[in-house]
Amino acid sequence: MDWITHEEDVWFDFRGSSPDQLVSGRYYKGTVDGFAEFGVFVDLSPGVTGLLHRSELDQRLESLDWDPGDTVFVQVKNVRDNGNVDLSWSIRQSESEFRGARIHDPEGDADGEPIETEDEEDEESGPVRKTPTPERSENGEAEDVSEEESTEETSAPEPTTEETASEESTEETTADETTAAPEATGEGERVDVETLDDHVGDTVRLEGEIVSVRQTSGPTVFELRDATGVVDCAAFVEAGVRAYPDVEVGSVVRLDGEVELRYDELQVETEALSILEGDEAATVERRLADALTAEARPDDVTPLVDHDAIDAVADDLRDAAETIRRAVLESRPVVVRHAATADGYVAGAAIERAVLPLINEEHAAADAEYHYFTRRPLEESVYDMDDATNDVTRMLQDRDRHDEKLPLVLLVGTGSTVESSDGLGLLGIYGARRVVVDAEVADAAVADDCDAIVNPGLAGADAADLSTGTLAATLAATVNDDVQSDLAHLPAVSYWSDTPEAYVDLAAEAGYDADRTSELREAIALEAYYQSYEDKRELITDLLFEDAGGLAGHISEQFRQKLDAEVHTATANIDTREEGGLTVEVLDTDAYTHRFDFPPTSLLLDELQRRRGDDADLIVGIGTDDLYVRTAADLDVRGVAGDAAEAVDDAGITAASIRDGRIEFLSGRRDAAVDAVIDAAVDRLA
Repeated sequence: MDWITHEEDVWFDFRGSSPDQLVSGRYYKGTVDGFAEFGVFVDLSPGVTGLLHRSELDQRLESLDWDPGDTVFVQVKNVRDNGNVDLSWSIRQSESEFRGARIHDPEGDADGEPIETEDEEDEESGPVRKTPTPERSENGEAEDVSEEESTEETSAPEPTTEETASEESTEETTADETTAAPEATGEGERVDVETLDDHVGDTVRLEGEIVSVRQTSGPTVFELRDATGVVDCAAFVEAGVRAYPDVEVGSVVRLDGEVELRYDELQVETEALSILEGDEAATVERRLADALTAEARPDDVTPLVDHDAIDAVADDLRDAAETIRRAVLESRPVVVRHAATADGYVAGAAIERAVLPLINEEHAAADAEYHYFTRRPLEESVYDMDDATNDVTRMLQDRDRHDEKLPLVLLVGTGSTVESSDGLGLLGIYGARRVVVDAEVADAAVADDCDAIVNPGLAGADAADLSTGTLAATLAATVNDDVQSDLAHLPAVSYWSDTPEAYVDLAAEAGYDADRTSELREAIALEAYYQSYEDKRELITDLLFEDAGGLAGHISEQFRQKLDAEVHTATANIDTREEGGLTVEVLDTDAYTHRFDFPPTSLLLDELQRRRGDDADLIVGIGTDDLYVRTAADLDVRGVAGDAAEAVDDAGITAASIRDGRIEFLSGRRDAAVDAVIDAAVDRLA
């Protein structure tokens, strides 16, 4: 066919049911389904949704003048093995800019047929709606008939003048009533969402809470949660018109509708819906609360191995696991924040591995895991006002634009010291729940800035041999013990040195020897540096859970080459000093490192300490207006900064991150500040 050779000049109307039926390179007409921080979800057909990543856009995502339900044109870039569809931007965003249109109907005879005009689309291509669809009479008034009935009426004879006059005299429907729809009565027997598989084709009654509302180009879709699960309920009054406008997120409702199976996803076609109040609402709320508590609370912590530091925070781990599970059951988004380090990525990926299956079990929508779980790396181990402002802006946009609940923010390996108090406080002002999980240093005062904190040190335990990745993997197994075997190798990956033997053995039993875990650690560390603000979900998953060896080996080789080269040049330019009987090695990282290439300063200094630990009591890396200190001994970084600030009170010396050993100062007083910090550190170490 001639049209096949000009697919780049036409758009296609996709009427298939599976992503693998799409053709890469073709332009398709789609509908905006929703937004995420990384891009736009576009429905190409019922049950087939693609992601237009923000990197594919020709403008900032925030500047797009699109709303859910809008028609857009996109190009299919790639269909992955797991069914995910990657889309790219089409500069043409109207039918007139294409040379034509074709039907892509892989399961029917219409495949390849031309679509003549926008107004002559095949009305039978979509599913027949059973919910009321307003039709306009000649005088502009609305009459509720089903699409099934309206289709039949196209072949029926026109009504006589007398019949029309009779109808007009008995029906006084106003334009304002077009969005009104039937309310559910108190009659009928309620069923649970978890039983809907057994009721396909039946009209059922549901009672529960509305957890999200989205307006499409056709129906309004209410996501209803009862004590057993969540299901989409489509209510249609007119294309693109909001049905039941009084029903909002958090409304407790009764809903009657027919259960349908659309491309392997359950959906209820709403026939009647009403908001419950008083005793009826209280009964449903109590039912939901009891079910949440029973389902969310883990029976016990699921330790990967016996570890005293883990035992010390067992109750805190159960509380944190309950909070995460409750968020999933409440259809509350979970936002995980972790440092952009190997340990941080291991910790975040462990939580992700546990939570995504729970979200997919709870929600029928295929893309629910992208709507209800986000993992955002942080460049440093402090959750500051910049990070919090970013998160608050996004969560308020999602609340106002997509009717989402405020999220649970889970800070892993960050947020545990008072340097993060301002950021945590901003989240708290807006009512977002905050849980901090960190195996290393923590301040007791942070407990007042968050809802829960899991830290062995605050529990009085010695956590010197515990990584945050190990603590988070234990939390993940407690959240979802079905993934426990997937997590067995993660603790060994999270340690750069001195890995406890129990975790080495655990990884080996899972098929990961020391060389393999080292490869994974190095590969994650390298990828953590590049685009540090991106979660790289699929890539990290491939590395940590699905790689047979080739990917991690390739990346870790680059890691070693880059790190070895930087360590070599840095070592050649170290200034060694003897201060107070201690050997101090000072590196000007501004002058003798590649500041905008791998490795980052913190990782380079960590490696220098591992390699030169016997030769140096203290290593200091100096930048333009900050420095990092490294030592094998216990050193109070906040105390060092305080002592130095007293000695040079006009240098603006302050502890920026005690977890990273980072101290800031004014660049104009660089030399005086550096000398003061070194003197203070030596005094405390001597």
